[in-house]
Amino acid sequence: METISESRMFGGVQGVYRHASKLTGCDMELSVFTPPGADAGRIPVLVYLSGLTCTWENVTVKAGAQRFAAREGLLFVAPDTSPRGTDFPGEHDAYDFGSGAGFYVDATEEPWRRAYQMYSYVTEELPALVAEHFPADLEHQGILGHSMGGHGALVAALRNPDRYRSVSAFAPIAAPCRCPWGEKAFSGYLGPDREAWRRYDATELVGESDFRGAILVDQGSADPYLEEQLQPERLRQACADAGVDLELRFQDGYDHSYYFIASFMEDHVVHHARALKGD
Repeated sequence: METISESRMFGGVQGVYRHASKLTGCDMELSVFTPPGADAGRIPVLVYLSGLTCTWENVTVKAGAQRFAAREGLLFVAPDTSPRGTDFPGEHDAYDFGSGAGFYVDATEEPWRRAYQMYSYVTEELPALVAEHFPADLEHQGILGHSMGGHGALVAALRNPDRYRSVSAFAPIAAPCRCPWGEKAFSGYLGPDREAWRRYDATELVGESDFRGAILVDQGSADPYLEEQLQPERLRQACADAGVDLELRFQDGYDHSYYFIASFMEDHVVHHARALKGD
């Protein structure tokens, strides 16, 4: 793994790194914040998944997560949102499909299946890489994300309850099988069979999952995507039906931006720290 940069921050180290991914077939970049005192032993890991058009940089620069990760003693990891440099036909034509919009699925359709394996990248290759190069305790992992990344975080936790002890999301795409963003992405990456889409929809998975930790979701009431794209009430109903502990908080006047995320990031880091350091 190649070090792009490392800087001292809140007593720890904020680094950006590059590695050759076997699953995506290209070089991938990621951000890792290592808190102070990490040389004393392996520490819990908190993975953050970003939204449409983003890279690792958005949360690293804008959200202020490092201050709270340093205080709580968490390794904070932020991968990219899609493969880079593949240049498939039409890959860069839209903000909501292709480059920057991997949707954290394992694509099955051509040409996307050759590189767009972001679900397996996040849940398998990334943790192994982080554990190899950092003092990561993979027995104590949490995952969170924003928008498309909130969708990815919920799906990863619900499908892997033995791997993730905690999950939270900011304004997640809660029911991608039933919104324009999700329908476009799933059609392109997974094909027309809607049954295959269910494996990447939190509202469909929650009733089938063994994940029984508390789920924290923050949603801005002034989010322009709230009704059409995000649909958190569908997630609320699915959790209620399944008996899953969901805390869905509507934050009055907040939108979809990183101003919103930064405002409540401390709550989310603490939510994960309690679950990851509770035993």
